[in-house]
Amino acid sequence: MIVLLVLAVVATLSLGALLAVAMDGRIGDLTGQVARQRIETEGPDRLNRDLAPVWYFSLAAAGLSVVPFAPGLALLDSPVGIVIWGTCEALTIVTVFLHGWSPNAPFPLIGAYRYVAIALPVMLPSMFVLIAAALPAESLSLLAIVESQREIWNVARQPLGLPLFAIVVLTLTLRGPMDFADAADIATGTSADESGSARALWEVARAAMLVSASALAATVFLGGPLGPVLPGPVWLWIKTAALVAAFAWLGRRIARTTPSRMLTILWVVLLPLSFLHLAISGVIAL
Repeated sequence: MIVLLVLAVVATLSLGALLAVAMDGRIGDLTGQVARQRIETEGPDRLNRDLAPVWYFSLAAAGLSVVPFAPGLALLDSPVGIVIWGTCEALTIVTVFLHGWSPNAPFPLIGAYRYVAIALPVMLPSMFVLIAAALPAESLSLLAIVESQREIWNVARQPLGLPLFAIVVLTLTLRGPMDFADAADIATGTSADESGSARALWEVARAAMLVSASALAATVFLGGPLGPVLPGPVWLWIKTAALVAAFAWLGRRIARTTPSRMLTILWVVLLPLSFLHLAISGVIAL
């Protein structure tokens, strides 16, 4: 059974990442990157440069490991699955920062610091939203959260949860209005001096994180593997694919504002709104 779950995680990340790249229309770009020669900056931190995409992909896999593929069945059956996911979120910020730090160049470093400034405030709303989703289950286990949605999904009883978590997903995957790490206004930021297979690997890891975050959102807000007729894993894949498509579409359609304005939105609007969402969810759960 463990082997099957490992295969399910690997297949979900691999096929899901391919789907995400295809939705972005970047399969040709990645193929071209693999064929290109790698160009190095002067005095790079080679260890962190080479490990950053590996850590990114590994964090996506770790986050997916706590997601149930069937009711009561996950690769990592942890009573604190939400906490494990939160750890993956925090380490993703570190990984993106190291990706920008390692080239020893101005644009990547600007992207790294700018991303940290934006991503850290996003972690608070993320935890508020996920804890609110855990309240009906009275547990931080994703298995228990799935079971608590047999009668009604969290997206129906907590309608603000999924839209708020969408901001978290866009931040973790460097997309659309939350792409302050690899943005065009700083010549693709942390990836500005990256080329060849390393650049392609970073893009694949970014797509894998989109799959992992979408699977987590499908589990927490859409009942995960719950559904009629079809097996649990199929329902999880259908819901995850739908969210991958939705988040990819949002990333292309919503414009990015300035970092200072985004920080104001995060602290003045998003954080109070997510706390209010948690408070209302707590009252309803009582």
